[in-house]
Amino acid sequence: MAETTAYDAAVAAVRAGASPVEQARALYAQLTPDERLGLLDGDEDFWPGMQEMIEQGYNLRPYVHGAVARLGIPGLRFSDGPRGVVMGRSTAFPVSMARGATWDVELEERIGDAIGAEARAQGANFFGGVCINLPRHPAWGRIQETYSEDPVLLGEMGAALTRGTQRHVMACVKHYALNSMENARFTVDVTVDDATLHEVYLPHFRRVVEEGVAAVMSAYNSVNGQWCGQNEQLLTDVLRDQWHFEGVTVSDFIWGLRDAATSLRHGLDIEEPLRQQRAQHLPADLEQGRASWDDVESSGLRSLSTQLRFAAALADEAPSADVVVSDAHRALARGAGARAMVLLRNEDVDGRPLLPLDASTLSSVAVVGRLGDVANTGDHGSSDVRAPSVVTALDGLRAALPDADVRFEGSDDPEAAARAAADADVAVVVVGYTAEDEGEYVSGEAASRPELLALYPPAQDGADAVMDKMGSAPGEALLVGSAAMGGDRGSLRLRPVDEEIVRAVAAANPRTVVAVVAAGAVVMEGWREQVPGLLLAWYSGMEGGHSLADVLLGDAVPSGRLPFSVPTSEEHLPAFDRDATAVTYDRWHGQRLLDRLGVPAAYPLGFGLSYTTFSLGEPSVEPGDGALHVEVPLTNTGHVRAHHVVQVYGTRLDGDRAGERALLGFAVAEVGAGETVAVRVRASLRPLSRWDAGVRDLVTPAGAVRVEAASYAGDPDARAVEVRLP
Repeated sequence: MAETTAYDAAVAAVRAGASPVEQARALYAQLTPDERLGLLDGDEDFWPGMQEMIEQGYNLRPYVHGAVARLGIPGLRFSDGPRGVVMGRSTAFPVSMARGATWDVELEERIGDAIGAEARAQGANFFGGVCINLPRHPAWGRIQETYSEDPVLLGEMGAALTRGTQRHVMACVKHYALNSMENARFTVDVTVDDATLHEVYLPHFRRVVEEGVAAVMSAYNSVNGQWCGQNEQLLTDVLRDQWHFEGVTVSDFIWGLRDAATSLRHGLDIEEPLRQQRAQHLPADLEQGRASWDDVESSGLRSLSTQLRFAAALADEAPSADVVVSDAHRALARGAGARAMVLLRNEDVDGRPLLPLDASTLSSVAVVGRLGDVANTGDHGSSDVRAPSVVTALDGLRAALPDADVRFEGSDDPEAAARAAADADVAVVVVGYTAEDEGEYVSGEAASRPELLALYPPAQDGADAVMDKMGSAPGEALLVGSAAMGGDRGSLRLRPVDEEIVRAVAAANPRTVVAVVAAGAVVMEGWREQVPGLLLAWYSGMEGGHSLADVLLGDAVPSGRLPFSVPTSEEHLPAFDRDATAVTYDRWHGQRLLDRLGVPAAYPLGFGLSYTTFSLGEPSVEPGDGALHVEVPLTNTGHVRAHHVVQVYGTRLDGDRAGERALLGFAVAEVGAGETVAVRVRASLRPLSRWDAGVRDLVTPAGAVRVEAASYAGDPDARAVEVRLP
């Protein structure tokens, strides 16, 4: 039997009802000064750690922070996400934005449970994959890692992932805050006023903190002149003092802070992932009074108490390795991929809607487009999951239609595409983006800027070789050995040749379905009305080809709803300069900006079609506990069982910003053909609240509010009632 360590005894005491903080104090008292400082950063030296990262790959094993072997303290053992566990060969789920399109918090919690189990089975106890940044502009390169343009959907989905993963590991929410530019993330300063900050860009983080998330990761950018990794307003004033967060704060990797002492004083607990600035500078900073041992103790206690609190809540045994890419997790990924897909057009062809296709009548299918047979699960940055296999669109359709001629034309040749499609029973065009077009971005040039070079410790053996590779590394080669550039999108439209292929195939075959692979809004005005079938297929995970076939053939009914609005023109979006060094964020983006401009969306927030139809009855509303409790009768008026998303919007009828519609809440219901169910929605009042500097909190003004039960933003068939807030 293994010897019981001091840490084991502390965990047992917490399970028996002892205070995690007091047990942390007892552990902390046993540490040497060097061990106490060791709680504040990664356990591996910088240059060997960087060499491994570049030569072998990113996050192949947990990155460990603050382990103390002699006391049995495991430290924070980091695994990245959010589309699955980055370590090993794990299940690749659809990207977060795809899962946001399900609007299904129960499904997201199940995915979180699976991710957490796979992380713990591979030696991690800390999951850094709850990404809930608000994408102010759809060109943001990492938009695939978040859930929505709307704070309510962002917050609820992030809370669900937190609940699921924290059955197994500590969850970390990121990137705090206002991180929605990729190419300029190491240089840009975001200016924002307090009202906009608290009403638009922080409510989703607050929601996840209230859910009990263990950790918060700061962002690379600066806000109002202070780098997020040492931003006192964000890390202390808001997070600790206003929201009463008791967990641990960690930096983003390598370039996440600029001054060791300042970051510690201002509330950053741990520098990730290596021994870097703090190991180099903190001893002298402490001697010179730039930071204090009280600061060291505060952060050390937060790290220890967080570990104890969550270890005490876990089952004794970690899941076995068999859970990783298990049949159950593959099935969950496949089902989530199908639930996420958003049907945008389904026009009549030969007297009936084109979709779903009848497999029994299909003898030939043309799969067209360069992405039709590409393993394309998202970018190759820190969220990349090394799935052992990926089902492409071509794979999925061939598996579902074994007796049909499922042919493929993947060249960038519109004429060849048209020839392949002309005599097929149906043509499926797969177009969109890859990791070369959007994703996380760390160029060798960026990592070698003088201000970033200054963050590295003095050179050691092997440092010159590492720097040579960093300086020449294209794109994500710096982190994961890939040559893909990623970054913010240069255009919101498809490649011109893709648009030509779509038009050519649609002209050659009236039974054409276009599946768009993307993570954010795509402007499709040049071709969308020329095709009868249009589906937003996302980066849909390792089983995505099966998911697509399931939806096209009717084995799954499309129930995805847009987690953002799709504009008809880039002119209807905020200005976006992906190389900006300074930018001011206001409250207007996405659907709210379209509403303010008075221009219709191509497809509004929450929109999506189904293979059945639904109707909403009169809602009833009861106020209570900072929310409106809305009950809505929902009837499936069609012929197949399906899911529907009931969305509740609120509009102030008087006072400041009267007429501004905001999403308040939502719920997913599965309803049989011809059945009616009562759907209950908790509609938060925070989106209708205003920042009050006097009380340093959001306050809900009294007055009249129109409450709409709808199927999407601006739904003309919404059912509305008026309520008066006291």
